[in-house]
Amino acid sequence: MPFSASRGLAAALILASTALPSLPAAAHAIVLFSTPARGDVLAGGSAPVLLRFNSRIDRGRSRLSLIAPDGTSVTLPLDASANPDSLVTRLAGLEPGRYRLHWQVLGVDGRIARGDIPFVVTP
Repeated sequence: MPFSASRGLAAALILASTALPSLPAAAHAIVLFSTPARGDVLAGGSAPVLLRFNSRIDRGRSRLSLIAPDGTSVTLPLDASANPDSLVTRLAGLEPGRYRLHWQVLGVDGRIARGDIPFVVTP
């Protein structure tokens, strides 16, 4: 008798779980594409910047900073006319060295995501 009671309970749980509505999975904003890309070597001191994410982002609450070879950080101005899933700006006047783009975005899921994109500038 205990065996069939536990089988009945298992069947009831399986049936109940299939009756529940499926909810969309909440995911952090993920960079799908970037220019410069991770590890790129840029010739010269200027370049366009584009970070495209897997979903819309709240640009007003998102930040993009450039971290220079000496560790100093500058917040970059964002193009307000960019697509709702992108951060866009332009780099200019960079000296040769190792840089990082540090991004922080608020995704439509209400979660903050952040990361770095290292790249090198050559003369």
